[in-house]
Amino acid sequence: MKAFGFLSFGHYGALRGSETRGAADMIRQALDLGIGADELGVNGAYFRVHHFAPQQAAPVPLLSAIAARTKHIEVGTGVIDMRYENPLYLAEELAALDIISAGRIAIGVSRGSPEPALRGYEAFGYTGSTDERGADLARRHFELFLKAIDGEGIAPADPRQAPAGTLLPVEPHSPGLRDRIWWGSGTRTTAEWTGRLGLNMMSSTLLTEATGVPFHELQREQIDAYRAAYKAAGHTRPPRVSVSRSIFPIVNSKDAMYFGMRTDADQIGVIDGFQSTFGKTYAAEPDDLIEQLRADSAVMAADTVMLTVPNQLGVDYNLHILESFAKHVAPELGWKPNTDGPVQGDPVD
Repeated sequence: MKAFGFLSFGHYGALRGSETRGAADMIRQALDLGIGADELGVNGAYFRVHHFAPQQAAPVPLLSAIAARTKHIEVGTGVIDMRYENPLYLAEELAALDIISAGRIAIGVSRGSPEPALRGYEAFGYTGSTDERGADLARRHFELFLKAIDGEGIAPADPRQAPAGTLLPVEPHSPGLRDRIWWGSGTRTTAEWTGRLGLNMMSSTLLTEATGVPFHELQREQIDAYRAAYKAAGHTRPPRVSVSRSIFPIVNSKDAMYFGMRTDADQIGVIDGFQSTFGKTYAAEPDDLIEQLRADSAVMAADTVMLTVPNQLGVDYNLHILESFAKHVAPELGWKPNTDGPVQGDPVD
């Protein structure tokens, strides 16, 4: 582990104990959290994206605002659901964000997780999927998106304004943007596909497969498969790999009240029709956390760890979580603050 950031699900609602009562609270607090995290030396501010739900749904304006108000922190998503996206418009938006942030982005995309709406992407106007989960639609959108950010010609030009046969690229174009795109992988097969494409890889606290081994070992297998496929495909840029974890250092009585009684373990369940493995929550005093995380083979193999934060507990408490991790735990795992420069992936062996 070289770096860590926070991953916010962006929940809001008028629930007991919530400091995030509505969408305006969530968005403004997310901005404040990103600014505060930058000042703490945290390496990344990442946001989940969900539609038809009281959560973060339109990340680019938020990421642009954070990038414009910070100096070092990387901003990104984990993940944008490509079933819901116009790939050309997304390419334009992310190029602009990349320029605003001076390349400080880590944009995770994928098919996405189950949404509250039944085939909700069709309500957005994206039809034609023959897959009950829309995976074929997501892949088609992603293929066109990659062509667009690579600067390929997409639309035929008006022959009255350009030579016949001219294909126009989308604008703006941000060179190197592809190097800052991540695919959210849930299986070893998808990890290998991601490696062949030469993308970075995000892996969350949920894997849509179960083999009987502990979650971190299964995730480490995924990382190894990704890196092997990346190398075999001939890619040479050091690739980035992130994993998500629920980690709560217990350093005071409030931490103990919220998380001290947890006795968590990996769980097996079914999500979206797949037997899946869910990672455990880490909640302990710093010395114990350090030992537990050193034994987590996926955490130690990734360059970046995303800490899932309880955003409804408010900005101050979430900054406390991040500061506690930065002060008491992360340095012992190899962490370097954002002032040391952009995070680099491990070299291709």
